Amino acid sequence: MKKVTILDIAKELDITFSTVARALNDHPAISKNTKEAVKATAERLGYRKNKIASSLRSGKSNIIGVLVPSLDVSFFSSVVHGIESVMNQNGYSILLYQSQESFKKEDKGIETLLNSRVDGIIASVAINREDTRTFEDIVARNIPLAFFDRSLDSIQAPSVTIDDYKGGYMATEHLIQAGYRQIAHITETRNLTIFKERLNGYLDALKDYNLPIREEMIFKGNLSLEFGKTCVKEMTQRKISFDAIFTLEDYTAMGVIQQLKEQQISVPDQVGVIGFANEAFGSLVTPTLSTIDQQTNRMGEEIAKLFINMLKQGDFYKNSPKKIKLEPLLIVRESSLKYVSSTLI
Repeated sequence: MKKVTILDIAKELDITFSTVARALNDHPAISKNTKEAVKATAERLGYRKNKIASSLRSGKSNIIGVLVPSLDVSFFSSVVHGIESVMNQNGYSILLYQSQESFKKEDKGIETLLNSRVDGIIASVAINREDTRTFEDIVARNIPLAFFDRSLDSIQAPSVTIDDYKGGYMATEHLIQAGYRQIAHITETRNLTIFKERLNGYLDALKDYNLPIREEMIFKGNLSLEFGKTCVKEMTQRKISFDAIFTLEDYTAMGVIQQLKEQQISVPDQVGVIGFANEAFGSLVTPTLSTIDQQTNRMGEEIAKLFINMLKQGDFYKNSPKKIKLEPLLIVRESSLKYVSSTLI
């Protein structure tokens, strides 16, 4: 079956090729009646727009690159869902690339996305990112760039993050108000702002409630289920007295709970546990995991809206970038309910 072209529509309506082309692209110089006639004829004849040819002519692909550390984590999957929803509503598709928490793979991903002629990149930075040169190059080339969750402070680009300091404070305060007093914190060794802010929130909550800050209660390592287990083993082997643990994210918290169970330490009666991120498994495990929700779907929607506005500006870095900080939400479940009223369940 012969493919229908713009020329076929022009012949059908006895108008010029350029009139049809401009009508299909909603050009303001073409009357409403002509646009409607062209679009109706195109649909009747079965015309399909050649997206590759259109992108070559316009210099735009209507595809946005989205760079994430991993889609195995439901946090990032949920953010991507929000991004895709808004982008689709605005006529854009997304092209996904996973860095697997490697800055080298992240650099390769950026190269791949740019070679695929994306109109810009929305990124959450790999945890072991050592420098900012790759992202600085994107800005220098005037390619739209925006960050979500993990951003780079030195790059002047739009971003949507959670208030990590408030989330860290909120998690620690919840444990204190639940009756726990010897609260350990498990954080990251790597230098990302989000983890430093969660640590600062923990420290300030202890200060505000006149609880001592004990260096031996702060553990730094690479976030993982195994690291959570290791921290519990170390505290018990060193006979460090603790009755609660706040971890920087939920997988590490899960490791904590597994190790406490293995050592026959009751959660939450002997030790309370709270994580961060509200991963999907948290409501399914036993005991269910208290955590801090990061409004993931909304985060995706908000960064997509900022990005759409950025695309409309043209000179993408002329004005100061808008940075949105979302409110964290405390999710109280069984793992920290020793003294909390059952009405909070």
